[in-house]
This record gives sequence, structure tokens and C-alpha cells, in this order.
Amino acid sequence: MSAREWFDTPDATGTTDTGERGLRFSCTSCGACCTGPTGYVAFTRDEAGGIAKRLGITLSHFMRWYTHDTVEGRSLTERKTEHGHDCVFLDRETIPGKAICSIYEDRPSQCRTWPFWEINLRSPRHWKSASRGCPGMNTGRLHAPEHVRLTRERDEIG
Repeated sequence: MSAREWFDTPDATGTTDTGERGLRFSCTSCGACCTGPTGYVAFTRDEAGGIAKRLGITLSHFMRWYTHDTVEGRSLTERKTEHGHDCVFLDRETIPGKAICSIYEDRPSQCRTWPFWEINLRSPRHWKSASRGCPGMNTGRLHAPEHVRLTRERDEIG
């Protein structure tokens, strides 16, 4: 068993007094994690291939039209909107009032592992800071500490 981390303790976030261990998160389809200041969405070659296949295009077409170079490497492209810099695959029109991922089933690991990123899990303070911009954090389904750790590790590997 891994060393205990802050989210292994009952009521780690201080938002409940039920003795729960782990962290609550349920996506609200608000799009906050897919927009904001310009950023970086990492993806692997396999993930790029999956997205290209979903879109019915070649890998080279996907790379040319949906990605760009950054100092961190290749990233999904963003487009400027009234909300900030939206991921090119963020759809705000299909379901009024919701922001959904048009490649959800094939989204990169970086997207799949939100909000259980290492930076958000460093301390309760980091978690609380991230939750200010994400209404799905501290609500909904309880994720056990083991799930939180495994998800964080998938993000670190991705």
C-alpha cells in the first residue's frame, strides 16, 4: 500500500463531516477545464491516431489542422471565444447551456484525468484553488484514494 496522502484522511477537503475518504468529482459540462488562458493539451501519437480516426481524416491532416507547436511540444489547437481560449473540440452549441467535448471517447489522457492532476493533489490548498474554477469538484461521485492515485499516475505517464 502507498503512503497515506492528504486525500486518504476522512473529510480531507473539509467540505463534509461524514468520515469520507477520497475526493468528490462529477463533470458538470461547464467547459471550464477546456477553456481559459492559452494553454497546452498534450497527446500521444496513439491518441492523435484515435482522434484522426474518429474525425475520418488522416493523421497528417489532424496534425496540420488541429494541433500546433508550443514550447512544451505539440498541443491541441485553441480558438478564441468569449469564454477564453476554447479547445478546438469544445462544442458549446449542440446542447444549449452545456460545453461538451466533440471527441469525448477519444480525448487525450490529460483531459481524461482532470481534476486528479499532480498539481491539484499536492495539498488541500491546491485542490481548493482548482475547485474555484470547476463546479464539479467537491460534488457528485466519491472517488476512493486508490482511484485518485491511479488517475494521477495515468496523467503523469501520458
